[in-house]
This record gives sequence, C-alpha cells and structure tokens, in this order.
Amino acid sequence: MKMLQTGIKEIESADELQKVISENENVMVCCGRMGPMCIPVYDAMEELEEDREDVKFYSMAFDNPEAHVIRNAPEAQGFMGLPFTMYYKNGNVAHATSSIQSMDQITSVLDNKLN
Repeated sequence: MKMLQTGIKEIESADELQKVISENENVMVCCGRMGPMCIPVYDAMEELEEDREDVKFYSMAFDNPEAHVIRNAPEAQGFMGLPFTMYYKNGNVAHATSSIQSMDQITSVLDNKLN
C-alpha cells in the first residue's frame, strides 16, 4: 500500500529495497513523510528523474516499519531531520543526508558520489 503520494516510485519493503539496490548501479531513496522538509526533495527527484537515466529514484515512507533498514543504517546514525536520503552505488551506501536538500545539493551528490 502506497503511503506517500509522490510522483516517484515507492519502495514498500526492506526486501524490495534490497532488490532495487542490487539490480541498479545508482539509486537515490528519499525516506520521509508528506511534510514541508520532504516534499521539496520529492519534487527535485521527480524533475531529475527525467534527465538522469543513470539513476533510479524512489521514495520510502519513514513511518513504514520496513523503513528500519534506512532509519537504523549506520550512515543515518545521528540524523535528526526528515527526510533521510540514501544514495546507493553498486549496492552500497555511497552517501547519506538528512533534512531538506536543495536541487543543487542533490545534483552535487549525484555528480560526485554516483558517477
């Protein structure tokens, strides 16, 4: 059941997340809620999805119990603000951010960590 109403594909289980990151070289997953800190990130991802064919963009509902794989990831330790955004390269976490991110910040991560 989709919990977030975004224009990007939503991951609903830890197994699905594992499958996505193992089958795709570059993946960005925004784990959040429908709130003011998260929506701008989803919007940026929707826009980037059109230009970045080398990256797969997904959302995951922060309150979904299955999102524990992102909430409890070592890379997210100490994160305070939503969303938690994970960037995966070849099945591993390449970068992680918390709180709102601008288009420039996201693009910079994509260029520097997933190229």
